[in-house]
This record gives sequence, C-alpha cells and structure tokens, in this order.
Amino acid sequence: MRTARIKAHEQGYYHCISRIIERRHILGPAEKRKFYRIMRKYEAFCGLRILTYAIMSSHFHLLIHVPPRKDLSDSDLLQRLTILYKPHYVADVAARLKAYRDHGHNVAADLLKDSYTYRMYDLSHFMQSLKQVFSQYYNRRTDRCGTLWDQRFKSILVEDKPNALLTMAVYIDLNAVRGGLVTDPKDYRYCGYGEAMGGGPRAREGLKQLMSDVGSVSGSWRQIRRQYRQWLFEHGQHRQLRKGLVRPGFSPERVEEVLRNGGRLPKGEILRCKVRYFSDGLVLGSKEFVEKVFEQYRAEFGIKRRSGARPLRYGEWNGLYTMRDLRKAVIFIPTG
Repeated sequence: MRTARIKAHEQGYYHCISRIIERRHILGPAEKRKFYRIMRKYEAFCGLRILTYAIMSSHFHLLIHVPPRKDLSDSDLLQRLTILYKPHYVADVAARLKAYRDHGHNVAADLLKDSYTYRMYDLSHFMQSLKQVFSQYYNRRTDRCGTLWDQRFKSILVEDKPNALLTMAVYIDLNAVRGGLVTDPKDYRYCGYGEAMGGGPRAREGLKQLMSDVGSVSGSWRQIRRQYRQWLFEHGQHRQLRKGLVRPGFSPERVEEVLRNGGRLPKGEILRCKVRYFSDGLVLGSKEFVEKVFEQYRAEFGIKRRSGARPLRYGEWNGLYTMRDLRKAVIFIPTG
C-alpha cells in the first residue's frame, strides 16, 4: 500500500519531483523549452506560484506555493480559460454561463464553473496536467506511445519558515551545479535562478515571493537578487575569487572522506550533493512542524510509530527534520 500524499490544509509549500521512465536523459533544449511553456500555462490556470524550479535532462524539480482556494467570478473563470483554450471555446462557455444566469439557473451555472475550477488550487491536478500534456507532446513528436514518466510524482511538504524554504530553494537551484553542467547556477537557463538572472519576469516574481514569504527581504528586484544570491552562495559553498570567477567549496573526495569517517558536513557543502531527504522525506521543517503534520496523518503510519519527526543526519542542518528516517544511500557524492 502506497503512502498517502501529505498535503497542508488550505495552503502549503511543496517540493515536487518527477523522473523520466528508466531515468532516460531525453530532455534536450527543445523539450525543456516546451516543458517550461506548459509549466507556466498550468501554473497560471491553476492559480499556483512556482517559486523556483530546475528542468534537467531526466527529471524536474519544482518548489510550488499552493495558495488557499478562492471562489472565481464568471469573468475571472473566463479569463483563466483563455490561458488553455481557443477563443471560440471560451466564447461558447461564456454564452452558456450568460444564458444560465439570465434565466435564473444559477445552480446550473455554478456546476458548469465547477467543471473547470476543481482543477485549480490543487497540487495533484496541476502535476497531472503538466505531465500528461507534455507526454502527449513528446509522444507525438517522437512517434512513440505509452507512459513517459516513472511512477507518480514525489512531493515533500515544506514548512513556511526561512530555514526550510530557503534550504529547499537553494537545493533546487544548485541542480545543474551538482550535475557538473555549470559552476554558477545563473548560467543554467532552465532553473528559476538562471531564468531570473536572465531577465525572466515570472522567475523574478517567484523569487520575490519566496524572499517575501520567509520574511527575508521585500522590495525591488535588485534587492531581492542581491540577498538571494548571497544566500545561495553562502549556503551553496561557492567561493567568489574575483568578479566572474567562482570555485566550488568542496571536492567529492573530501565529502566522501568526511562521511566515511562519520563526520558532519556544513549545510552548504552537503547541499551540493544529492540529498534524498529532499526527495523522499515526505515533510521537511522544524521538529514541531513535522510532529504536527504527523498527528494529522497518524492513521497512515504503523501502530508502533510513536513520533513523526526524524533528524537529518550527516550534516549541520540547523534544526531541520523530516518524517522519514532514511537509513541507506541518503547522500550521493557528486561526480561532475
């Protein structure tokens, strides 16, 4: 029996991951661009906000804020429909809604609206649509059929506090660095930070919300950029030697030696490894936050399980906990 999806009440922050079947590396520049466009369309339609992301050749990461569900007026709904549907389709829905309202059939009008709005402000519907629509595009383009994605997507509920949210955001934006594709995440165009540094307004808005939500800084993009880059480099363990030149803060050999000897790594160094806590931990946050979520989902766990929070091992995590105690292969040493 698979574990139930852990979701917050009303609103929440999630790290979502999904991989191509058999871990194939099939997402080239054209596929990444198409995936990005689909991602942004359904983000706007569903009313979610992607704070940052990383689209890799075999998988993707999204840090998503799902806001509280809200009622949409008829005009708001029609505006959302223009994101996905052609004008003649939206005009037909508008005419049906108007006819129902004009004749006092408000129940019928609301049912028509519900047939669209149930997909909004919902993480599962967003991810299902994103993956399904991209699969259809890819299968048509390559004359293939069948599933493209490996199992269902993974999601980790992230506490809305600076330590948890910013740690997760940095981990996501460092994906291309861990993979050896770039030495500075600003040079990878398929991640939130790289898009924002290249002038992308949607990515900039995502990082602005991230920094605002954690109470770090708000204001102009210049202020946001400076603060997030400082946080990214401090906790990503880059060392700025001089303008335009960045050197990683550790070697794979050093990390391997420290872990082999039972030592602990600074958070910045360990974030440049692949850390399964961020993909398989179910919940990430303070001990109090994880315990609260555990109590809400108590029935999903065995009767012998007495508590929910499990401390993260191998690193200096500043009080972060997960709901799963991952004992094997928690840290993967980068080879790039």
